[in-house]
Amino acid sequence: MADQVSLLRDTPLPTQASEFRARILRRGEKQMDWLKTHYQQQITYDELVDANAGPRRAAAPLFDYLNTLDSSELQARRQAADASILAMGITFTVYSEAGNIDRAWPFDIIPRILSSTEWSKIEEGLKQRLQALNLFIDDLYNEQRIVADGVFPAEVLTGSRNFREACRGVHPPFGVWAHICGSDLVRDADGTVYVLEDNLRVPSGVSYMLENRQIMKRLFPELFKSSIIRPVDDYPNRLYETLAALSPRPDEKPVIAVLTPGIYNSAYFEHSYLAQQMGAYLAEGADFYVSKEDIVYLRTISGLQRVDVIYRRIDDDYLDPEVFFPDSALGIPGLLRAWRRGNVAIANAPGAGVADDKVVYAFVPEIIRYYLDAEPIIPNVPTYLCMRDADRDYVLNHLAELVVKPANESGGYGMLIGPRASQAERDRFAELIRANPRNYIAQPTLNISTAPTLVDDHLEARHLDLRPFILQADKMYVTTGGLTRVAMQPGSLVVNSSQGGGSKDTWIVDEEAPCFPE
Repeated sequence: MADQVSLLRDTPLPTQASEFRARILRRGEKQMDWLKTHYQQQITYDELVDANAGPRRAAAPLFDYLNTLDSSELQARRQAADASILAMGITFTVYSEAGNIDRAWPFDIIPRILSSTEWSKIEEGLKQRLQALNLFIDDLYNEQRIVADGVFPAEVLTGSRNFREACRGVHPPFGVWAHICGSDLVRDADGTVYVLEDNLRVPSGVSYMLENRQIMKRLFPELFKSSIIRPVDDYPNRLYETLAALSPRPDEKPVIAVLTPGIYNSAYFEHSYLAQQMGAYLAEGADFYVSKEDIVYLRTISGLQRVDVIYRRIDDDYLDPEVFFPDSALGIPGLLRAWRRGNVAIANAPGAGVADDKVVYAFVPEIIRYYLDAEPIIPNVPTYLCMRDADRDYVLNHLAELVVKPANESGGYGMLIGPRASQAERDRFAELIRANPRNYIAQPTLNISTAPTLVDDHLEARHLDLRPFILQADKMYVTTGGLTRVAMQPGSLVVNSSQGGGSKDTWIVDEEAPCFPE
């Protein structure tokens, strides 16, 4: 392992911007055609190059820099990145019939570039979306005005698997239920950015975003010196501030705990990472105790410690065996009692998943208009609701052209990608849709954008998405970029790491800044 880690230290990397600039100039114009010759993007929007195989404006410094590297240099940096990931123990867990498998985090060293101008609009759109969704959730658990006014169908609420009766009548601090949201964005072939889905229950991936950036700073210090790349490392502080603002004891320093299912959970690395970065406790359900006064305590080596805020990383069903699954060994008996009395804050709040439903997703534009009296800044992907007769007929007649998704699955599971499915698979989904139309939506198969990805010793185009993270309590915050997930198989649209996807660092850059400091 020491020899592998030394790759990261010993790979010859220019460290001064002037040296970087001179290196590019020395290579000459002939070398500058390397990407045009060796990188063949697919017939869609590419995040690095335009239709003429030249660089997009914000990506010009990276484009020029890649043209100075040959395949051996790229390979050396990838080996250094892989060794660093192994040395730092950055892993995720894949669940399979053969058992749980810990795997090193899949990472591609070619970053994904977005301009600061484009990002400003995306950031505002994400804030708008989460603000409206939190107003929607708060309304559903209280007055249900949006249902009474006929904007949101009562039958959709009735059929919601994630609506929690135990949360009726609760008013959490600031009226916020989903404090941490991870919204997945995709770009279509014409360059339009869409929200593909909102993750409002226990969104994961932010720790990998942070670690990806640390690795890239070590691999490409010259690029960070020569370009204005907006930082992401303030996220743990912003998360702490968001959670601290929820404390029921505002005059005292809040005690925050991360509730984890334990070491066998696929996102345990993230749970421990964020707890360590925030200076919070990392604990399992059995480590907590709820008193007869409905106050939550944590058992520590120094005795019982009152807890003010719980950042829970387990689903509602397992959160409190007194209210949800009675056999749950992961949750905290009595937690809902303490939360309802306002003695502890929970992020995300129980019941927030009512808006984490792909059927609800189809109504988000109307939700924004209803609560904010504004047009959505970022559009939804056009969506067919199989619960509607006309939509269902269309979907059943066009399964070969559509992507069909169940309402509450995640991780890319349970969906049909019609153009790549067999007739037998399409027939099976037709039966599922007819049996339970409320549970399915369908969308056109987008030709989502690509970016160059290092495959063996060369670059190939791979499809990708982007998961930014949005925080809301007394104020809002959006990460500068997010976790770019990559479909590592050629032509694949499935980016989830559990199904073979990888990741990239995401750079938000100022396209008006000079490529090199004078």
